[in-house]
Amino acid sequence: MEFIQQNILLVILAVTSGAMLLATGFGIGGPRVTTSEATNLINREDAQVIDVRDAAEFAGGHLIGARNIPVAKFGERAADLEKMKGKPVIVCCETGIRSGRAARELKKLGIERAVNLDGGLAAWRKAGLPLTSKGERK
Repeated sequence: MEFIQQNILLVILAVTSGAMLLATGFGIGGPRVTTSEATNLINREDAQVIDVRDAAEFAGGHLIGARNIPVAKFGERAADLEKMKGKPVIVCCETGIRSGRAARELKKLGIERAVNLDGGLAAWRKAGLPLTSKGERK
């Protein structure tokens, strides 16, 4: 007990990191796909890609064929999202954090096959996969 009292910050850090590790391990944050799994979904099942970053981030580079729909605009773009029901949908952002929340929102909207790109565009770049800065898919 004395150790805990003297090292409370270390104990809090250990508990927090353990909780985050468990959350990641149990998939709390929704289903995720790796860059290679995402590539397979795009090439084999014509998966739709939704980039939830803001327009400026999107313009700086995104997956080829991605649509830019920030989470805040899901309501405005309901007609676009409705067309994606039944299809695989890969949701991405820079690191995979915002897109994890977005994938959960899409599931609530009835898009059952929504998955999060694990590691986001940072992982995509690290894998050496192509990006574009041209317009979004219509």
